Amino acid sequence: MNGSQYDLDLHIVLHNPEIPYNTGNIIRLCANMGFELHLIEPLGFELTESKLRRAALDYTDLAILQNHKTLEDYISAHPHRRIFAASAKCRRTYTDPDYSNGDSFLFGSESMGLPDSVFDMIPEQNQILIPMKPSNRCLNLANSVGIVGYEAWRQMDFWGCGPPRNG
Repeated sequence: MNGSQYDLDLHIVLHNPEIPYNTGNIIRLCANMGFELHLIEPLGFELTESKLRRAALDYTDLAILQNHKTLEDYISAHPHRRIFAASAKCRRTYTDPDYSNGDSFLFGSESMGLPDSVFDMIPEQNQILIPMKPSNRCLNLANSVGIVGYEAWRQMDFWGCGPPRNG
């Protein structure tokens, strides 16, 4: 993939996030990967909370962050974007799809995950799973975003990363 033909255009979408520390960590992840972060309301915290700012470690000025009233609002604003929904309810492993520039990755709230109604909006081939031991319920939200985000970015040849830093 030739990075000179486009800018990296990948998106993390959090549906009703509840824990400011997780969202703060995800802000940092998005800033470091070059992804945009979209928050679907309601949020379980205020964006001005000190817990969120502490977890984000001043990366909020480096991240592109947008709020949306509903998931439908996000989809209407960006109808050309494919959306991949990550959930323990899915069957297709997150490494199976071929991700493309412009894709979005949707994650549910920490306590509830994604509501069943969301899966009616997402094609089955875009419903992805992060494998784990069968007796476990779920991974931490920020960890899940990191796993899927870095796989998508890897498939883009880590576009925008630049050369490794020395020392």
